[in-house]
Amino acid sequence: MVTVEDIRRAQRAEGPATILAIGTATPSNCVDQSTYPDYYFRITNSEHKTELKEKFKRMSGQRSGPKGHQGMGPPQIQNHPPRFCTTSGVDMPGADYQLTKLLGLRSSVKRFMMYQQGCFAGGTVLRMAKDLAENNAGARVLVVCSEITAVTFRGPSDSHLDSLVGQALFGDGAAAVIVGSDPVVGVERPLFQLVTAAQTLLPDSHGAIDGHLREVGLTFHLLKDVPGLISKHIEKSLKEAFDPLGISDWNSVFWIAHPGGPAILDQVEEKLGLKPEKLRSTRHVLSEYGNMSSACVLFILDEMRKSSAKEGLSSTGEGLDWGVLFGFGPGLTVETVVLHSVPIN
Repeated sequence: MVTVEDIRRAQRAEGPATILAIGTATPSNCVDQSTYPDYYFRITNSEHKTELKEKFKRMSGQRSGPKGHQGMGPPQIQNHPPRFCTTSGVDMPGADYQLTKLLGLRSSVKRFMMYQQGCFAGGTVLRMAKDLAENNAGARVLVVCSEITAVTFRGPSDSHLDSLVGQALFGDGAAAVIVGSDPVVGVERPLFQLVTAAQTLLPDSHGAIDGHLREVGLTFHLLKDVPGLISKHIEKSLKEAFDPLGISDWNSVFWIAHPGGPAILDQVEEKLGLKPEKLRSTRHVLSEYGNMSSACVLFILDEMRKSSAKEGLSSTGEGLDWGVLFGFGPGLTVETVVLHSVPIN
């Protein structure tokens, strides 16, 4: 006689959830970061705000790269309003419905949509995908993070200087991963195993990052020392994640950290005594594409596995076995995912 426990065991996968594929995309249009301040103040009719423009130039100068600021300016928004993203709107049916139609998936596919989570959500969706893959044998979970920050675009304000940080750092981008357990040998190529996943709220961080969707669009407020709060508490999250593995040398693991901004990366690096190369992939993505909210950590995963293969390393995590993925965002919420890299074939 079949029992409930028999059925439950049959439903579970045998191995850990594994990232099996990664894809990324950015808008075709681009404004170089070096010219973006002039562009931004010109199209918002704010060139008379000379002191504010100088402050914005200093903010923008913290991030420079050949591709610069990715995004949609007002002319593009007017002609092609964004219709598929997780920050620029809340639609019913949602982007999950649109994806089902776009990809021709069967009507019985199980869907779940998350809106307005913020920058930590790249870690959140991996945590959820891990649970789904490991508790549903044979399941393949498509995770998509699509961020079009047009709804945050507005002219500069002397009374809301923290909004300038977002204008200087945010960029548009989308990334997708496929997660599943028990990869099919010879068919699927595993990239990273998702070993553990946890979420926590940092103490004394209430109001550090706020976002509000109102008639004027999505507004962001930075009310506390976000880099200081993250760097102060990050080691606690690391210890909780890696103590069971007997790992306490943070330079012995590879890093996928959400690049909220250069100051966060600088203070985390200093606090933990990280070697400069530890955040190389993270800084590269920030420089090239900006802060793309939830999609960033998936871009960094993709960058790391590509650079590892290009450099002839033994595994996808820069030749190292263990790694950590951090998502930081409103709350202050921190997502911590322990990764295990796999050999590069």
